[in-house]
Amino acid sequence: MISVTFILQLLINGLLRGSIYALAAIGLTLIFGVMNIVNFAHGTFVMLGLYISYWLYALLGIDPYISLVISVPTLFVIGGLIEKYTIHYSIDAPEINQFLITVGILLFIENMALFIFSPDFRAVRVEYQGAIISIGELIIGIIPLVASAISVALTVGLYLFLKKTDLGRALRAVAANKEGARLMGINLNYIYFIAFGIGSACAGAAGTIISPMYYIFPQVGHLFLLLSFVIVIMGGQGNFIGAFLGGLIIGVVESLCIIFVTGSIKDAIVFSCFILVLFFKPFGLFGKKER
Repeated sequence: MISVTFILQLLINGLLRGSIYALAAIGLTLIFGVMNIVNFAHGTFVMLGLYISYWLYALLGIDPYISLVISVPTLFVIGGLIEKYTIHYSIDAPEINQFLITVGILLFIENMALFIFSPDFRAVRVEYQGAIISIGELIIGIIPLVASAISVALTVGLYLFLKKTDLGRALRAVAANKEGARLMGINLNYIYFIAFGIGSACAGAAGTIISPMYYIFPQVGHLFLLLSFVIVIMGGQGNFIGAFLGGLIIGVVESLCIIFVTGSIKDAIVFSCFILVLFFKPFGLFGKKER
């Protein structure tokens, strides 16, 4: 018989994991909301965040969570430069052109990682790898707890940035009405650079945060790309709150699946829930029909 404690444990695990999924998805939804581009290379920035943390830890002994101060700015710059010299030229191009460019970026970065790092699996093993906190019968791992706390803090920080700062308001203005924002004197090229940089940094931050929890290899970003797409569409494309709640939902569903199934079958249940949400809410939980 399944106990209440067991269910509660799964819910906690799902929320902790889902908050990390949400951070990666928020980066994707920000890029889509501001630039109206579906970035198929998004998962590669998660992979780069993982590798940056791994090498900083392996070579310099820098804790993965401290390495955020290096990985986040690095991925922001890489993302911004990629936008400036590749994505920028497809902003007004047909969607198929945008698709091919972002897929090309994905393949280029992934194959460079294969060439430089080899296809070998690597892992970050910190001293507190197995540390836990016990609350009655509940057990919470230190690493998932810290990873979730950082993810939520970064998400809240980004939300406040978008709401309270002039640059954040400019990003939201471009997302709402590009032509209106241009007429108000907002430099769209600069905003696109910032948006893609922030979106890439979010993905890189998610990669850094999960580095003690996942094996690291060049194709690891594929999983997060797919999950990010599911979360963004479920929450409503371009919707910040929707992406965050969508990440939590996917995390909880994924965790609860072990009650009924094991292995890869749980992915089928996750996608079934995704389809069910779209059946009743075709534009996502917080999406709105375009007029």
